Parts: sequence; C-alpha cells; structure tokens
Amino acid sequence: MNEMNKINDASLENVVGGAKRVVFNDTPGYDYANCRQTPGLNSEVFFTIPNGTEVETTGNVIHRDGLDWYEVNLAGAYDYGWIAGNLIGY
Repeated sequence: MNEMNKINDASLENVVGGAKRVVFNDTPGYDYANCRQTPGLNSEVFFTIPNGTEVETTGNVIHRDGLDWYEVNLAGAYDYGWIAGNLIGY
C-alpha cells in the first residue's frame, strides 16, 4: 500500500457519524485496516487507517463475504468507505 493512501490523524478528526469505534488489526505485519470503496473483500481499497485510530460509523452495516461491513464517513478526506467489522472494536 502506498504511503500516500494512508490517512493521518489530523484528517480523522473530522470523522462524522454514529458509534465511535477504534481500528484494530491484529494480523502480524498489518498495523492498519483497509477502508474499501464498497463492502466486500473484492472491493477496491480507498485508503488505510492506522491501528488505534478512532472512527465513527454512519449506522449502515452490510453482511457480505462472511463479515459485517461498517460504513464510515471521513469528512474532508473521502466521502464514504467500508471497514470490516472484525477490524474495529468499541
């Protein structure tokens, strides 16, 4: 993943939506979560969000590819993206 596609903490201060969640990927070698264009493992990755980053969901959840996908709205950075539920926690 290209470093330019990573979202920095300053951009994430403007996240809008519903429930607050923290990004956490415990897969060795991955200290980020992919945020995708649409829900699903085959969807294009818009950008990555570093572990420990607090995000807020929009309230939209779709079950696809055996996972719950949560929509996030990143105001000022990107319109909307989707993160697999196993990569975000309360």
